[in-house]
Amino acid sequence: MTDPRTALVTGAARGIGAATALRLAADGLRVAVLDLREEDCAATVDAVRAAGGEAIAVGADVGDTDAAAAAVARVVDELGAPTVLVNNAGILRDNLLFKMTETDWDSVMSVHLRGAFLMSREVQKHQVAAGWGRIVNLSSTSALGNRGQANYAAAKAGLQGFTKALAFELGRFGITTNAVAPGFIATDMIRQTAERLHLTYEQFVEGVAKDIPVGRVGQPEDIANAVSFFCSEAAGFVNGQVLYVAGGPKA
Repeated sequence: MTDPRTALVTGAARGIGAATALRLAADGLRVAVLDLREEDCAATVDAVRAAGGEAIAVGADVGDTDAAAAAVARVVDELGAPTVLVNNAGILRDNLLFKMTETDWDSVMSVHLRGAFLMSREVQKHQVAAGWGRIVNLSSTSALGNRGQANYAAAKAGLQGFTKALAFELGRFGITTNAVAPGFIATDMIRQTAERLHLTYEQFVEGVAKDIPVGRVGQPEDIANAVSFFCSEAAGFVNGQVLYVAGGPKA
């Protein structure tokens, strides 16, 4: 029996990242649960272990070159070389353009785009050595444009281009790169948007659900299921694709 593969999931302390870590562990992978603060990863790690999986918590700023390198090196030492990478880490700094600061812009770009670049660059060497790998980047329907999210929309659209570029570069090494673009998913990050719109979380979710063809908002597990497919052996001929998981069609 071959040893289980190791997956590294960023932004995995809660929400979509946590659900993805749990799903990949259920799929039989060892999982490195990474977030900005290691202590915030404890609940996810405990949940993986309680279900019989193997996981460690890793704290790192994915937008920092040295921190990203150190995080991957630690995963190699403690779990084994990661051949699955899920770039999920993200933040919101929503505002209308005339109110958006340079810090709002730079911080979102650092976590989403720079973070995905640095983590992918560190992990790909292990994937190339193994002759097999999966990279899944978390984009968003906001990549198509969204009021008050110029920074977030640009970053998520950038991740789609990044995904397609890596598909061309890494495919010959047995590494596929794909993106999942969630629609409205019920997570803590959504509370920030509700507050910005001066709505309660419940009011916001109820209003959004009315415009979704399937009649409900998404759950983190909906995204984790899509990520699981892209990380599987069955997805070996799927490369450079963007899958919108939004309860309805998107352009």
